[in-house]
Amino acid sequence: MTIGIDKIGFATGRYRLDMGDLAQSRGVDSEKFSKGLLLDALSITPITEDIVTLGASAANSILDEKDKASIDMVLVATESSIDQSKAAAVYIHSLLGIQPFARSLELKEACYSATAALNYAKLHVEKHPQSKVLVIASDIAKYGINTPGEPTQGSGSIAMLISQNPRLLELHDDNVAQTRDIMDFWRPNYSTTPFVDGMYSTKQYLDMLKTTWAEYQKRSGKTLADFSAFCFHLPFPKLALKGFNKIMDKSLPDAKKEALKANFDASITYSRQIGNIYTGSLFLGLLSLLENSEHLQAGENIALFSYGSGAVAEIFSATLVDGFKSQLKTNRKEELESRQSISVADYETIFFEEDALDEDGNASFADYVTNDFSLVAIKGHQRIYEAKDGQENN
Repeated sequence: MTIGIDKIGFATGRYRLDMGDLAQSRGVDSEKFSKGLLLDALSITPITEDIVTLGASAANSILDEKDKASIDMVLVATESSIDQSKAAAVYIHSLLGIQPFARSLELKEACYSATAALNYAKLHVEKHPQSKVLVIASDIAKYGINTPGEPTQGSGSIAMLISQNPRLLELHDDNVAQTRDIMDFWRPNYSTTPFVDGMYSTKQYLDMLKTTWAEYQKRSGKTLADFSAFCFHLPFPKLALKGFNKIMDKSLPDAKKEALKANFDASITYSRQIGNIYTGSLFLGLLSLLENSEHLQAGENIALFSYGSGAVAEIFSATLVDGFKSQLKTNRKEELESRQSISVADYETIFFEEDALDEDGNASFADYVTNDFSLVAIKGHQRIYEAKDGQENN
């Protein structure tokens, strides 16, 4: 029995901030963002979008009624949680109409936890071959106006349906993980934005990539020559490029190195237009690779590097299955181009708007552009969600 990713979906904010506009507003050379970070635009979400609406919309784009009847676990990985107790997975389970006898929970470890969720899902399907697991990575990266992290903000959600006999990717049992107790990026409960030691975090990312990759090769016996592509966690694409260069085997034939670089470029296509989406960044890179590479074929292997500050890293691999291209969209770039462009002033107003609760815990919101679901109000401290068909959930 093979187990892996059967379907993959994506949703992001419906507003777009051009990096050139942000650079001009902040008084810096636009190439600091376009070349220094390899970022061209950011996805911006209003207060009516959160990890629930993004996650539900990403999943809604791939699930049919048969899937909803077979899913018996919903896992949401995030570091943008909306509640210290109730899991976002419970809200999403309800919004999607998944059958009631399902386990729903939320996982956290910075940007790494979606990989842990994927492992959990795979183990569950091994034990229960007829079941399906919905894994969602959903986040809104928010650092603050005119801060070092501001140019790497972004928002989005990846949804993956895990099953036996997958039609996209078969996951392997070659995972190698590493944990280090470090303080490179963290957000205490009392802070709405994270604390970041940027240079230190970059060094840790690259060193954990190097050492985990060495251990992976030692345990698996595989080398870079065994893979057609290598996907990376993408805090910003330029860091992943540094990682790609660090693990490159210079003894490989030039044609192989060129093919790997072409697939790397395909893997950062979407992130260049969206920014950092935390837990979903690695899998957005995977989706971008699959939908933009001109050379991938069934039977080829892909390596993946997951990293979450604090820190946990993991390297694992997957194989493309026959017919995988039929599971992919062909108009994703057009969808990204259809986002509404906004000025820097509008971005500052929309992105940083906060709940204005009255004494009874109620709040209403302006009518912003969203995906398939939106947060329409807070009533008595309860978040009220609505699908575009007008059905209300809380």
